[in-house]
Amino acid sequence: MNRAPPGDDRGATDFDAQRFLRTLTERPGVYQMLAADGAVLYVGKAKNLRKRVASYFRASGLASKTAALVQRIAGVEVAVTQTELEALILEQNLIKQYRPAFNILFRDDKSYPYLYLSDRDEFPRLAMHRGAKRAKGSYFGPYPNALAVRETLAFLKKTFRVRQCEDSVFRHRSRPCLQYQIGRCTAPCVGYIEAADYARDVQRTRLFLEGKGRELTRELEREMDAASNRLDFERAAALRDQIAALRRIQADQIIEAGSGDIDVIGVTADAERACVHLLYVRRGRMLGSRSFYPAIPPGAEPGEVLAEFVSQHYLERGVAVDIPRELLLGAAIEEAELLESALAAAAGRAVAIRSRPRGARARLLETAQRTAEQNLAGHLAASRNTRQRLEALAATLSLTEPPQRLECFDISHSSGEATVASCVVFGGDGPLKSQYRRFNIQGVSAGDDYAAMEQALTRRYRRLQQGEEQLPDVLFVDGGRGQLGVAQRVLDELGVVGVQVVGVAKGSSRKPGLETLLLSVAGKSREVVADPRSLLLIQQIRDEAHRFAISGHRGRRERARRSSRLEEIPGVGPKRRRELLRHFGGLDSVARASVADLIKVPGIDRKVADAIYTALRSG
Repeated sequence: MNRAPPGDDRGATDFDAQRFLRTLTERPGVYQMLAADGAVLYVGKAKNLRKRVASYFRASGLASKTAALVQRIAGVEVAVTQTELEALILEQNLIKQYRPAFNILFRDDKSYPYLYLSDRDEFPRLAMHRGAKRAKGSYFGPYPNALAVRETLAFLKKTFRVRQCEDSVFRHRSRPCLQYQIGRCTAPCVGYIEAADYARDVQRTRLFLEGKGRELTRELEREMDAASNRLDFERAAALRDQIAALRRIQADQIIEAGSGDIDVIGVTADAERACVHLLYVRRGRMLGSRSFYPAIPPGAEPGEVLAEFVSQHYLERGVAVDIPRELLLGAAIEEAELLESALAAAAGRAVAIRSRPRGARARLLETAQRTAEQNLAGHLAASRNTRQRLEALAATLSLTEPPQRLECFDISHSSGEATVASCVVFGGDGPLKSQYRRFNIQGVSAGDDYAAMEQALTRRYRRLQQGEEQLPDVLFVDGGRGQLGVAQRVLDELGVVGVQVVGVAKGSSRKPGLETLLLSVAGKSREVVADPRSLLLIQQIRDEAHRFAISGHRGRRERARRSSRLEEIPGVGPKRRRELLRHFGGLDSVARASVADLIKVPGIDRKVADAIYTALRSG
């Protein structure tokens, strides 16, 4: 590793680029541009480090964004690698770690959802799956989001009626559930369908998910004709409905000829923001789409945005994204061959990158491009609207400039039970959901919202004072003068300065639009009249904090109730409770279990099983 140290507070003028370049190797590697305070400004890779880094310090001919970067460079740090491919991988890891201001950054994503079809059960299950693929079975996807998975599950539940219930529920049912009553399941749990007939439905589900829609339709048509010939008109009508449903969903999708696995990526950009729109085609069938909106440095070209997207989206470790066999890009990118090699190494097979397709692929790419343009226009309009509301909020709160970061706290509980505090965060473009936080409140009197608010604020802002995250410009608390006083007292005790505290008190009618805003100024509270545009933003933030708190409270309450009844049973300690819930999948299934079923659980003998059975049945 070779490093030129940052200069002092005079900044980039202390950096002697020519002296540093004379010591720099010509081998492949990664370079980091550093600011005077040591912050990473930019991370890049190079086949020849000396030649690439020297290109930043030419006397003329620099792009505007490069010139802006060079003005702030106070040091350069390099890491030498064996190959350019290793440099590419290291570059992505460093970008993910430091998120430099001059790199094009895409938001980190959670694992993508798949559809999972078990294959070892007599009556296989179909379900949504995220994370590692440890269970034996078939996985179909990835889907762009959970909504796309749920829509597919709903169609399959209606058409082929393969069960989607948890295995623990399936094993312990004694009568059909509501899904059977409404025609969404064939009730294999209670033997209402033969294993061979269920296997046929599973196979047809598999054909659909594998993109073999035409083959499936022909099979159903042959069976419909056979049923009609033997005068089984009820069966023929059911098959007719399945065929019609299949044709409707195929008509609603753009079908890629053949059985291609393709990601189609359109891109468009303005001065500060880009939109990358990704279409997912798997087994020749469109699974859905997703848009990404990275901030970009001035002058960034579409090809540069796409190159960063491909690197970050497919090569970042910890992101469960299947690499397709082909990428269709809306603009040509440099080093396409290098990226193909990196993707092939990650996927274990060849991966092609193309930017000028023909025929059906060209039409898919045109769709992605057009959607990217439309979505960017809508996104920019929404961002402008948010910025206008932030400007109105600044006027309402007498701030010198529009706030860039807002936080709002709310408390949720049921008569003091399972109290949860929420913290939601908004930035210049709207909610920053990855930065939301919940706090399980402990050790306060039931229903004491002031104490709950104090605990949550103390935990949150102690961490922020330690540098875990950025302090907000404005802190909203859902409540009146009491909550406002608690918030200000916590900030004062922690030594937090520069945060404007605002209480959002509901009016006497408790109707939206009639809230009272309370400002904490010099230790006292005063009411302010809100600009209507700023009030809309405040309502959005307050409602989001309320939603986030309620969902957390409900989850905590449900978890507590799931185990509380077991805790009251003599002889059932934490280990046995854990084994019971793991075996049956939930307290309701434990309550329905017979003594013979309970004895099958590890650690449960006849005496304990009798105690559990009696306690839960008598409750």
